[in-house]
Amino acid sequence: MNEPDHQDKAQARQARVVSIVIALTMILWMLAQYLGREMGLPDRFVFLFDLFALAGFLWALIVTWQIWRKRRDN
Repeated sequence: MNEPDHQDKAQARQARVVSIVIALTMILWMLAQYLGREMGLPDRFVFLFDLFALAGFLWALIVTWQIWRKRRDN
């Protein structure tokens, strides 16, 4: 079997980072929603947590799309 080249390893590393970001974003978002409700934070702070989560998911989507395009081109 051929050993994966440097580009394959880099793409696999990127995919792992994306999966970690998705998982952590979801966990932190759920925790922020729970703590916001328990602490009685104003809605603007809760929406701020939502925006941070959306930014994390958007970043993950963009990087996943880039990985997909690189693999498709190979």
